[in-house]
Amino acid sequence: MPSLRTPRRAVAAMFILNGALLGIWASRIPAIAATHALTPNLLGLLLLCLAAGAIISFPIAGRMVDRFGAAPVTRIIALAYCAALIALGFAPSLELLALSLFLFGMAHGSMDVSMNVWAAEVEKAAGRPMMASFHAMFSLGAGVAAAMGYFAIKTGFTVPAHFVLASLPLGAITLGFASQHWASARAKPGGGSLFALPKGALIFVGIIAFAAAMGEGAVADWGAVFLNSTIGTSEALATLGYSAFSVAIFAMRMAGDRVILRFGAGNTARISGFIALAGVLTVVTSSGLGQALTGFALMGLGYAVLFPLAFSRAAADPGITPGRAIAAVATLGYGGLLLGPPVIGFIAEATSLRAALITLAVLAALIVALAPHLRKPTS
Repeated sequence: MPSLRTPRRAVAAMFILNGALLGIWASRIPAIAATHALTPNLLGLLLLCLAAGAIISFPIAGRMVDRFGAAPVTRIIALAYCAALIALGFAPSLELLALSLFLFGMAHGSMDVSMNVWAAEVEKAAGRPMMASFHAMFSLGAGVAAAMGYFAIKTGFTVPAHFVLASLPLGAITLGFASQHWASARAKPGGGSLFALPKGALIFVGIIAFAAAMGEGAVADWGAVFLNSTIGTSEALATLGYSAFSVAIFAMRMAGDRVILRFGAGNTARISGFIALAGVLTVVTSSGLGQALTGFALMGLGYAVLFPLAFSRAAADPGITPGRAIAAVATLGYGGLLLGPPVIGFIAEATSLRAALITLAVLAALIVALAPHLRKPTS
């Protein structure tokens, strides 16, 4: 009987765990906000602690991966990530909640780097695209965990109990799959600044990641607002925008490896950019719910494989170690995720939300123009 533990399943398990722990946290944000009497502004500042922890962790994780190997580093960080989620649930004060969120962000961000390097190693060994399906597992883990949060709330689980009872068995099962031996590549970390940004060809790879992440962040934070305030839907129906976007991302990521294998990375990225552009234009010209949902779904299809392609290309760069390359691209990508919502907000305040979303169309056109840079260098 073949073993259930294979390199591909090991990496997939880590992507599921990474997404699930984030989804578990997200499902209980309202309860945590109520417990600590958080105002919207204060909650926003606390979420910045999570983001700051993630961004600070990227270059540190890159150095660790290059020195000790992606597989062992991922497994160790996964344990820390589970512990950080539990600490969040038990934080008794605002100060300790901020610290817990910072550490949770560090664990999430550093695992994001290490598991993507591990994924790139497994993909390279297999000789065919795999990264998109790994990212689909992240989406699956986050979605299922968030949905299970609904049942935890309905059955009356407190936040600490929920976090403990969800993270411990989930961590044990996924780490069981990830315990399969993998000889990760190691390299002496290069010198220079710790917080390095992409250089050379990776600058364009980072810009693509930035543009895709800015689109994702904008839909997550402004999609429902657009449907509610601009299209005039009910608050309940307004949630369908992000649902359509998320379902499309998951579906495309599941099919993405086959698409990339058939059309190549550069062509797939170019097509993705055109689809994202069409989606944005469909949304900003919409006058009803159906057209807007179609646009959000097209945006999901367009953005879905760009991050996986960017990470695969970064890991294959001949001029920098995989850990530092992925960390540098992740820094730009997460910058887009953080900058997107406020930039859209500032432009919307000065003009309108429709006009602000046209910014995403410009960025989608930029993805089309830069798509050839996602082709892996030939040896």
